[in-house]
Amino acid sequence: MENKVLVADDEKSMRDILSYALRREGYVVELAQDGEEALQKMKQFQPQVAILDVMMPKMSGYDICRKIESEQHIGVILLTAKNDIVDKVLGMELGADDYITKPFDIREVLVRVKSLFRRLAKHQKPANESEEYTLHDLLINQRGRKVVVNGASIPLTLKEFDLLFLLISHLERVFTREELLNLVWGMEYLGGTRTVDIHIRRLRQKLGSPYDHLLKTVHGVGYKCTNISGDNRS
Repeated sequence: MENKVLVADDEKSMRDILSYALRREGYVVELAQDGEEALQKMKQFQPQVAILDVMMPKMSGYDICRKIESEQHIGVILLTAKNDIVDKVLGMELGADDYITKPFDIREVLVRVKSLFRRLAKHQKPANESEEYTLHDLLINQRGRKVVVNGASIPLTLKEFDLLFLLISHLERVFTREELLNLVWGMEYLGGTRTVDIHIRRLRQKLGSPYDHLLKTVHGVGYKCTNISGDNRS
């Protein structure tokens, strides 16, 4: 299977440098010069990894992260000239997997891309190992990366799905926030453990009642998934 990378940046020189280096490493590369073209090529080219400049015409890298559907299975690395931790946290919370500040050493980009491909491979299972869990009228399917509640599909980001699947496939096991960061994000997260709380809150909102009660806060420790009961979540 070919390892495909989409590079989206409005600076031609940046696209040229990245595409040259990536192709030398054996990646199949497609280019986009603005956000709209990047989103279109994601559907046509179907890359496993997308390197997106944050500030692009027509649609920003942040906007693209918001529009990526969970079933697209795309790992995202954001590029930016800003070195503000707030911008980094925002990008990660929108579903990005990594963040690189310009100017950068091209060797760092290649290492980050290789690492991301390795992490993505760990989340992929052969078709005969697909798993599906059902709790009352909630169904979560790993292979199809689908969550269905009362017959209606619930749109989740890549990280939201991975987090929910990890918790629901280990009912009653308590995970610390640090464990969840390591297992779902697979790296030291720039925003710290706060991002776990944000993703749990979003999952609760998207699942709605009564399935928001699945995700329990274990005070002073982290989170667990439990079967639905009459108790209110903490």
